[in-house]
Amino acid sequence: MDLKSEQDSNFIKRSKPVEVEGVLLARGTAENWSLLRAFAARPDDLLICTYPKAGTTWIQEIVDMLQQGGDPKKCARAPTQKRMPFIDLFLPKPMTSGLEDAEVMPSPRTIKTHLPVQLLPPSFWEQDCKVIYVARNAKDNSVSYFHFHRMNQIMSDPGNWDQFLEDFLVGKVSYGSWFDHVRGWWEAKDRHPILYLFYEDMKEDPAREIQKVARFLGIELKEPVLKRIVQHTAFESMKANPMTNYSTLPSFFLDQDVSPFMRKGTVGDWKEHFTVAQSERLDEVCAWELRGSGLTFRTEL
Repeated sequence: MDLKSEQDSNFIKRSKPVEVEGVLLARGTAENWSLLRAFAARPDDLLICTYPKAGTTWIQEIVDMLQQGGDPKKCARAPTQKRMPFIDLFLPKPMTSGLEDAEVMPSPRTIKTHLPVQLLPPSFWEQDCKVIYVARNAKDNSVSYFHFHRMNQIMSDPGNWDQFLEDFLVGKVSYGSWFDHVRGWWEAKDRHPILYLFYEDMKEDPAREIQKVARFLGIELKEPVLKRIVQHTAFESMKANPMTNYSTLPSFFLDQDVSPFMRKGTVGDWKEHFTVAQSERLDEVCAWELRGSGLTFRTEL
């Protein structure tokens, strides 16, 4: 059931995340953890995974455009969350969960998750499903996640920016440590069919990165179709598209008057929020947490 009227608003309330196996998750996800762990992946499932606010909706639309032969009309068949169910999202009843939406979807399915690698339902590994992972630099990612907390009425109140950054640095936010998340998936790519992309690379040269995705999916991409996908998935196009900007969800769930779901989509907006001391501290934590991984991030282009 979709959210339709203000009568449903009493179902929505902010709640603090709950720890599951050492990682904080949304209360609804934690309460349905056994159901999520038992999710039955299929061999032809494609999984899209990111830390929250790392370009998830962007890569989802790119993938759907590739799968639909670059036809925007086919991509307009439903909002993002209905085309590619978010399996770790459990909204209050009587609304359906992303898990329920996925279970009734015919194959081949494209599924979204924000779970860290160690919490992924085991069936995805057992079925050897392909995974596309997008990582975004911690500075921009934390800023975007802060504004998302402000507008998302079922997430915990982020407090002010300084408070939120402290929580982010120590992993006291939903989905846990950004550092553990990006590193865990980075290391998993050596053992599983995972395409690991960087948000900054996608901003720098979208056509190049879209070609990478197409090759990973075994799709031959002709130049006119590639150009159409680049144009359709440009930030301003997606921000104006009701099938991708989450405007189909009511304001008592996602309050876009507080902050738009698609806010800026840039590299370097962190400079508007971080103090010099905060920037230096995050750099130190990042160097320590990612040491020896070979994983590096760009914070400006």
